[in-house]
Amino acid sequence: MNNDQSSNQISPSKYKYHVEIQQMMFVSGETHDPPFETTALIEDIVRGQVVEILLQATRTAAMRGSKSIASEDMIFMIRHDKAKVNRLRTYLSWKDVRKNAKDQDGGGSVDNNDFLEDSAAAAGGMGDGSKNSGSNILKYKKSKLRLPWELAFLFSEQALETNDDVDEDDEEEREAMMMSLKRLKNADDRTKGMTREEYVHFSECRQASFTFRKGKRFKEWCGTSYIMESKPSDDVIDILGFLTFEMVCSLTEEALQVKQQETANSGKKMDGLSTSEGRKSKHRYLFDGPGESVKPLQSYHMEEAWRRLQIQNFKSRAMLNFRGGRLHSRMQII
Repeated sequence: MNNDQSSNQISPSKYKYHVEIQQMMFVSGETHDPPFETTALIEDIVRGQVVEILLQATRTAAMRGSKSIASEDMIFMIRHDKAKVNRLRTYLSWKDVRKNAKDQDGGGSVDNNDFLEDSAAAAGGMGDGSKNSGSNILKYKKSKLRLPWELAFLFSEQALETNDDVDEDDEEEREAMMMSLKRLKNADDRTKGMTREEYVHFSECRQASFTFRKGKRFKEWCGTSYIMESKPSDDVIDILGFLTFEMVCSLTEEALQVKQQETANSGKKMDGLSTSEGRKSKHRYLFDGPGESVKPLQSYHMEEAWRRLQIQNFKSRAMLNFRGGRLHSRMQII
């Protein structure tokens, strides 16, 4: 009865990304189909994060005398997370590479996975093609996104780029790609035992997005017309698509840790029981429900994951706040 009442309270028409969130959660390590309440909670969290990002970016743009949000205004919101900023810069640079390649090929289609594999190989030095991939990245080094709060923008004249600077940039890119390479390693371990059909499904889930070919629905979903005076550019929508995917992945990974700790604690309680009680509780029958270890992520797992991520980000921002500035919102961008 409680489950029916809770499901009736949540209107499915209000939530538009149930399938996409399920796919993102599957890519992030969730092997079961989460209930609708869990995906609805994630969608509410992501929508609140997107609205907060747009509000802060609008204020930042107004401070520099502009009514439209630029890419730099979006990246400024996550400037303290250097790893995520560098991954986003790599994403935008490869987006330009893909666009230029399409123009050179006469508008032909280009596989996104090829660019992702080349960028990952160049950053981590994987495979025999890492040398060629690294040369491709250096070829498009001039199109690297420069941010106005970087040290180089304090000087009117820019120093010539030397080999030492290139090595330092490559080292920063390698450090920034560690999280991406870790996710790729986890995905590789998961797909080793998959059949062809299962791998095709996994590949389709990796393409899940809030914004790709859903621009109009995404704008209506987060209410850009009520927040922004002008229409958001394609780069702004692409950045939001990148950040929303990262949010779902972070929430899922943190929730899986919460579930793992919960299972470990329940196992310790079972070990603390007497021998007879332990045998009785550990004995399972045919029509018993699934165990805790095989249950999908529940909404309370996500609530605890959201709380932990907020605390972690608040502590890091609070430490940085002692060097000047102030926190404009209690909600932290994850």
